[in-house]
This record gives sequence, structure tokens and C-alpha cells, in this order.
Amino acid sequence: MRRTDTTNRIIAAPLAFLTLMLAATPAFAHIGAEGLRGGFVAGFEHPIFGPDHVIAMVAVGLWGAFLGAPAIWILPIVFPLVMAFGGALGVMGVSLPHVETGIALSAILLGLAVAAAFRPPLWVAAIVVGGFAIFHGHAHGAELPHAANPLAYSAGFVIATGLLHLCGIALGMLAARPLGAAAVRVAGALIAAGGVYFLAS
Repeated sequence: MRRTDTTNRIIAAPLAFLTLMLAATPAFAHIGAEGLRGGFVAGFEHPIFGPDHVIAMVAVGLWGAFLGAPAIWILPIVFPLVMAFGGALGVMGVSLPHVETGIALSAILLGLAVAAAFRPPLWVAAIVVGGFAIFHGHAHGAELPHAANPLAYSAGFVIATGLLHLCGIALGMLAARPLGAAAVRVAGALIAAGGVYFLAS
């Protein structure tokens, strides 16, 4: 009984966070003429209010949970670390072609990996996740608000990303329940469909 209660809490907390973030409207207090909003807040909001980022980052946690230990923790660690590198490239103005396409493809392929129950070796999964993380990070870094602190901004989007991964992990833990595995695979298919929509648009 205690284990069930603990599992329910692990699942409920990130889902409640995601629901609150998606239902909230951005607070525009302290916006000056130059668009200053504070580095951390702007960085934290950027992944959460970009649905293409949200579904891909949830997919990382979902795939990690589906693959099980140690992928359940390694993939959500690899993604933010490599994403921070991509973010630094974006902040420095280093050009990276087809960023939006890479972001959409990340949702498609990660969603399909979950939907198809694809279980590659851990190092392959880490390379796939890390490769897509560069595109996500570059997009965040390139959109650094004018005069915002780059370090605070980067910390914001890395922390938000980690929380979105936790939401995916929480959803992935449903796979251990009756019909849960099917529900997780359906979620993967929906993420892939969302990626197709973003790619088309």
C-alpha cells in the first residue's frame, strides 16, 4: 500500500506542475522598453510555453521510463547537459541550420521510439537524445532576451527542461499498471503526430 501511495505521488507531482504551467499565462510585470524580463524567468518560461519543446522534452522522460534503469535517469541528464552546450552556441550567435526542423523531428522520432517500443542500446539512445538536444538548446540560446543574463537564462531553461522530463518519467511509470504500457505507446504516437504537425507548419 505504501509503495502504491509513493508511486501515485511520484506520478501526480510532475503532472500537476505541467498542468499549472500550461494553464498559466506569462506574467509580464517588469517588462521595460527594451523587453527585459530577467534572465532566469525568461529562460524558465521559454521551454514551457513552446509546445514543440514541451512534447519533445516529455518524450525524453517517457522513453527513458519505458527503457527502464539506468536510461530512466541517464537520458534526462544527457539532454539538459547537451542542450546547455547548444544554448551556448545560440547565445554566441553560432549558426546552426534547420533548427526548427530538428526540433520537430525530435518529437517525431522520440514519439515513434516510444510508440514502437524501440529498445536500442543505452549509448544509441543517449546519442539520439543528445543530438536533438543541440537543436533545442540552440533555439533557446538564440532567443536570449536583450540584456538578459545568459547564465541565469540558461539555468532557467535547463531547470524547466528537467521538470518536463520528470513529467515524461511520471507518465512512463504508468506502464507498470494494467493497460499502462498501451497508454504510454499511444502517448508516444500522439507526440509523434504533434511533431508532424509542427514540421508541416
